Amino acid sequence: MINNEEFRKMAVSFPEVEESPHFEKTSFRIRKRIFATLNEKENRGCVKLSENDQYIFSQNESGAVYPVPNKWGLQGWTNIDLNKINKRLLKEILKTAYAEVKS
Repeated sequence: MINNEEFRKMAVSFPEVEESPHFEKTSFRIRKRIFATLNEKENRGCVKLSENDQYIFSQNESGAVYPVPNKWGLQGWTNIDLNKINKRLLKEILKTAYAEVKS
């Protein structure tokens, strides 16, 4: 299980990341583009991945990673259940999302 503060620390650990509000969530941005959000009330993260990376990470047996169930999910936005994911996998997903948005 990952708590909100651990998610926040991982997200801001990448160069040039800025944290700012995004509706009822917290967003993490690189060059004003969101690569991750944190929904503290639901202990859930959300990241922007390529379709391929979304598919690969969603194959995790824990069920912690899954596409957002609407048109945003079709664009690569992917939910992360912080109650089910381990730190190593979360760090890899955040790194991938950061690279996806930065490029």
